[in-house]
Amino acid sequence: MSSINYSEKIPNNVNLSEDRTLQRALEQWQPNFISWWDDMGPEGSTDMDVYLRTAVSVDPQGWASFGHVKMRDYRWGIFMNPGDANRTIHFGDHKGEKAWDSVPGEHRANLRRIIVTQGDTEPASVEQQRHLGLTAPSMYDLRNLFQINVEEGRHLWAMVYLLHKHFGRDGREEAEALLERRSGDENNPRILGAFNEATPDWLSFFMFTYFTDRDGKYQLCALAESAFDPLARTTKFMLTEEAHHMFVGESGISRVIQRTAQKMNELKTDDVGVLRNAGVIDLPTIQRYINFHFSVTIDLFGADESSNAATFYSSGLKGRYEEGKRVDDHVLKGQTYKVLEARNGQLLEKEVPMLNALNEVLRDDYIKDSIAGVNRWNKVLEKAGIPVTLSVPHKAFHRNIGALSGVKVSPDGRVVSEAEWKANVDRWLPSGGDRAFVASLMGRVVEPGKFANWIAPPVMGINRQPVDYEYVRFN
Repeated sequence: MSSINYSEKIPNNVNLSEDRTLQRALEQWQPNFISWWDDMGPEGSTDMDVYLRTAVSVDPQGWASFGHVKMRDYRWGIFMNPGDANRTIHFGDHKGEKAWDSVPGEHRANLRRIIVTQGDTEPASVEQQRHLGLTAPSMYDLRNLFQINVEEGRHLWAMVYLLHKHFGRDGREEAEALLERRSGDENNPRILGAFNEATPDWLSFFMFTYFTDRDGKYQLCALAESAFDPLARTTKFMLTEEAHHMFVGESGISRVIQRTAQKMNELKTDDVGVLRNAGVIDLPTIQRYINFHFSVTIDLFGADESSNAATFYSSGLKGRYEEGKRVDDHVLKGQTYKVLEARNGQLLEKEVPMLNALNEVLRDDYIKDSIAGVNRWNKVLEKAGIPVTLSVPHKAFHRNIGALSGVKVSPDGRVVSEAEWKANVDRWLPSGGDRAFVASLMGRVVEPGKFANWIAPPVMGINRQPVDYEYVRFN
């Protein structure tokens, strides 16, 4: 007799109750996942009842079922968007052929690597955010943090399902390794650099969910085009949840800016010292955090020129963002794209084969989207009558991957000397002093309807509940 009631414990639309092999694999993996959650999930949250959204099906009524639940008992489900039996591959060398239901042998290693890399980011961000609940600026924000944490856990389940279902013993070993790596661990770190960075405070958390979860959106959109149909259908459903993570980041920063603008008007000053004494985060510090998180995130797209990107596209494994809306031949042989390089102390464009520049294509789409959100933050300042504009730095600024990694570039895009970089780095990136100041503001506020001094309340609550609703019950 199976130890798990599958429709109850693991809501799914992948016929889990009929797949004995998969059941056995997941029955072994599930206790290890819970053990990882107990060790690395949100600190001190075990006895809390949290008002969470749980996906129980993919239709609009089922994917957002709300109620108070203990996170350890959260029903991490496995869902795919509905399939289309006639779906064909719409880009790359296999364009026009039928989409794959199983993994073609020649693409097995690359597909596994793509799924493992995506899967590794999910538990990593839970680990990075582990301590944030202890300094939540409100019960509303605490609930949003926990919602993101359980959904990152569900996204891990989504990738582990693909590994177990389609990759045999290799897949099972990779699924175990996803629970063994640790964010920031010297000996066994997470795969991608940004997921080994600390997320020590809520300003960093909001920046992470705005910028780094947006990278997740673009990577998932590219995978949702995949010729491997189970991956495409899985990532499409993940995108419904990713939108909430970016909302938390964008609205969080917006509320920080709103509160700062309020204080600036109240005290009639933009003096950093005065504003810090008043307990709000000054705009230059917010700008430096933007510079840091944006630059770390755009490195996640990989090198500007990449033969792997060309292989993934031509093989049909990973498309471009909104591939179907693009008006070209979707094969890209003979097409070019501009990338930057530093020559003679200047940043210059050069044409390279587009297939090799697909990381840059995705990065440029991401940058446009990021700028749109920053412009919405500027509207908050404009509305408050504050004559300051926030911006994302130049894409060559503070890069650690690709052709620009060895080049020192200012936020406005000038190549600068080592001496000029050192003289200005604390104006361009958060200094130890900035981080210490932001940390000093982080005190836990969890009485319903109360908010820390440095952040404004949201306009509305979650799922039509009032802002002062009891989103978290401390038992």
